[in-house]
Amino acid sequence: MKKFTPLRQILRQTHTDKIVLVYIVFVLLSALGIWVFEPNIPTFADALWYCYAVISTAGFGDIVVTSFLPKIISVVVTLYSGIVIALITGVVVNYYTELINRRRQDTLEAFMDKLERLPELSKEELTEMSEQVKRFRR
Repeated sequence: MKKFTPLRQILRQTHTDKIVLVYIVFVLLSALGIWVFEPNIPTFADALWYCYAVISTAGFGDIVVTSFLPKIISVVVTLYSGIVIALITGVVVNYYTELINRRRQDTLEAFMDKLERLPELSKEELTEMSEQVKRFRR
């Protein structure tokens, strides 16, 4: 679960965790509705499996709905899932892009600060700046 810690932090900081929670509740309620209204789905677990197949667009075919209302629910689950997945992906990518831009800006500001104080820098600091410039040019 440690692998998901940065993602969890991003979702909390961007308040996207609420969207994920609403989405999970939506999927559970959709599975419940499909289970109640579809005679071909005998258990709630089968309804969840069917929702997974619809969300992933894998369409395994082991469970098929035949009633009108479960078909409508399936379409809504598919559309809503696409929107939520695109939204969360966009938020995470934007977060990382902003993070990289901030780091780059901080590095540039620190370098510019050193350039402004050039006469005050020690020989070691000047050597370090020279190495930074060489690494940057590569």
